[in-house]
Amino acid sequence: MHSAWFGEFMGTMVLILFGDGVVGGVLLKHSKAENAGWMVIATGWAMAVMCGVFTAIACGSPGAYLNPAVTLGFAIQSGNFSSVFPLMTAQLLGGILGATLVWLHYLPHWKETPDASAKLSVFCTSPAIRSIPLNFLSEAIATFALVFIVFAIFSKNVAAAGPANGLGPYLVASLVWGIGLSLGGPTGYAINPARDLGPRLAHAILPIAGKGPSGWDYAAIPVLGPLAGGAIAGLLAKLLAL
Repeated sequence: MHSAWFGEFMGTMVLILFGDGVVGGVLLKHSKAENAGWMVIATGWAMAVMCGVFTAIACGSPGAYLNPAVTLGFAIQSGNFSSVFPLMTAQLLGGILGATLVWLHYLPHWKETPDASAKLSVFCTSPAIRSIPLNFLSEAIATFALVFIVFAIFSKNVAAAGPANGLGPYLVASLVWGIGLSLGGPTGYAINPARDLGPRLAHAILPIAGKGPSGWDYAAIPVLGPLAGGAIAGLLAKLLAL
């Protein structure tokens, strides 16, 4: 059963279960975490990444990418594109399943929450100030930071000075925490096409009480922006031989 495909599927499912789950806890009415704020969301997403990475590795994906932008960046850096489409498919499907589990987990709370935009925000991102070119740029910059610093964390030079074996998932989680706190404000830092598109599809499909539109007029930005940022990071990592 263990395989890279299954590992990416399970890891992304866990990522979204915890990540969308913390947003649900903060935004949905009568949750005990209601109004806990951005620090809680950013911290929850960081823990979601850590849990997702460990799950992916345990289930057969040593790369534990969990993110099409990361998958693309590593393919560009290595020159090996053979697994890009299968792993992206696994990540997208894992995102859909994770979002479905969040819907089930908070099932009584959807009806109690009148704000349809808040319900959508549990599943996917939207910009604080809508400007398609600048929203694209924000997603590209944040994802470039994610992918390039992941390359740096696992680079030969850093490995020679540390970190200790097994510390990688904690460092990547800290990186995502930092991105959320520093760069997440403009767009909600999707930085992951599967994280945004998978749950957005789930929002469109699921019978969520009182839901509104799924925001398809914005949906391309958290897909194309992260892919662009990941590709640029992969190219730079290749040039620098990281």
